[in-house]
Amino acid sequence: MSVVATTTTTTMPTASSFSTAAELDDAVTTLRRTFYSGKTKSLAWRKWQLKQAWWMLEDNEERILAALESDLGRSDFESYMFDISLARQDILEALEHIDEWTKDEYVPGAGFIYGTLGKSKVKKEPLGVALIIGAWNFPIALLLDPAFAAIAAGCCVLLKPSEMASATQDLLMELVPKYMDPEAVRIVAGGPEQMTKVLEYKFDHIFFTGSGKIARFITAAAAKHLTPTVLELGGQGPAIVTGTADVDLAAKRIAWAKFTNAGQICLSVNHVFVDPAVYDEFVARAGFWFDSFLAGAGEKQMTKIINDRNHARLKKMLEASKGKITYAGKKPEGATEYTTDSYSSTKFNPTVVADVSMGDPLMAEELFGPILPVIKADYKTAITEIKNLDHPLAIYIFSKSQKEVDEVINTTISGGVTVNDTLVHYIVPNAPFGGVGESGSGYYHGAYGFRCFTHLRTIVMPPTWIDKLLSFRYAPYTESDVAKVIVKKGSKGVGFKRGETMADQERLSLHELLCSPLIKTVVRKTFRCAFFATALVAGLAAVDGLRGGGRSRLTLYLGFVYSNVLSKFDVKQALF
Repeated sequence: MSVVATTTTTTMPTASSFSTAAELDDAVTTLRRTFYSGKTKSLAWRKWQLKQAWWMLEDNEERILAALESDLGRSDFESYMFDISLARQDILEALEHIDEWTKDEYVPGAGFIYGTLGKSKVKKEPLGVALIIGAWNFPIALLLDPAFAAIAAGCCVLLKPSEMASATQDLLMELVPKYMDPEAVRIVAGGPEQMTKVLEYKFDHIFFTGSGKIARFITAAAAKHLTPTVLELGGQGPAIVTGTADVDLAAKRIAWAKFTNAGQICLSVNHVFVDPAVYDEFVARAGFWFDSFLAGAGEKQMTKIINDRNHARLKKMLEASKGKITYAGKKPEGATEYTTDSYSSTKFNPTVVADVSMGDPLMAEELFGPILPVIKADYKTAITEIKNLDHPLAIYIFSKSQKEVDEVINTTISGGVTVNDTLVHYIVPNAPFGGVGESGSGYYHGAYGFRCFTHLRTIVMPPTWIDKLLSFRYAPYTESDVAKVIVKKGSKGVGFKRGETMADQERLSLHELLCSPLIKTVVRKTFRCAFFATALVAGLAAVDGLRGGGRSRLTLYLGFVYSNVLSKFDVKQALF
């Protein structure tokens, strides 16, 4: 099979540029000592470091863009959109909400003894020293975004950028010590040998972004110290184009996902299932949109493949495919098929491959490149095939039928879902992002990133005289003591009967309706409004000197309260 592919060269860092064993030991020892000092628990320190990070990005913007261009051949637009701007956004969000995130929370439903008397609360405390291992495809955002969350949580941080993006790694090695507190935020460089050494240390949390293969080594090392991990991985994320979809829009947005960063995104579309009724149209439109993206300056703006090894891997898979290449960039003048001479640059052309089966070599692993295998299948068949593979990081559904969308969502499992678009669920504000199963574990972004590096510590302070109420807990026990600790099914306002069936659960009883969170919310807001109205009436009456009688004037007051207070009560808001 002829393909459009060229060689690429990326300069790898030398061993001399990596951190030494002594430097690694000093970094971990310093971070541990700093955390035990309590320095990073200060909100003032956290805010200061987040602002320092902002200035690190602001002051060195041009140098960062140049490093990303050197590593990935990426356009400034994509570097801003997916690296620099995402990092800045996380800084601003953390600064905006850090006081709210770190505030102690009193425990709702703790009851009179543990809540009112015991003053139960949940204190948000940093986990400790966190190791954050970044990825090469977005070497700024995927390293710094979790770092900002860790700093906001009050952790000390050891950063390990990817050595494959060597220019960005070298720049960060220079900037981080210059802008960040060297006692609490350190950065080290290294390859597999240095990484093996780093993983021998005990950390309180490890956050890793990368492949499932490397994640297994990370988790094995973490298990020796019972260290919790968050794994942001990837997988073979599918798109589904049903017969009811806007085919042109689907082709455009799927092609964009493959063009962006040359498809080197854990969230990118790996392959697409297309309904037979619109299959040929989709294949044609996908090629059309790739051609449009490459027009003018677009050809030079497409990101390159990171190194020779990944370039050769993609080329080998494409050559082994039994599918038919329907698009692979511009053909040489007079050529009847696509050849490896189509590009003279270091980039891999976006490629559409039709007539691909699930057993095709292109489906053997996550592609992580600009190749788009198109599989002919209706959405029900697509659901079956998706279930036969590992859980993906994302599923993209293109359909105008809500029934079809709901069926795909309800019968599959994935890290996230975007409907009639691609990649978008990653940037939803205040929403968790993470994988499931082979595509990862744990979440981050916004408050979820803060919680990722936070220990929720329950604290209760029962008064010393509480033994007068709870003396039955001490031995020797009596039969009456046993009766006091038996839990009965009606004790929490929950009523049910023996012999109920699943069908019974679908019929909401009057008791369950009255005790539902929905009704409780309405009642609570209604009483709150009524209390305020009553207080207002009493206040108006007192001011006016109303003392008994005066019913007509009291009626006027009540009318005023209704028209100005109760009429403002929003039932919809109370309900939803």
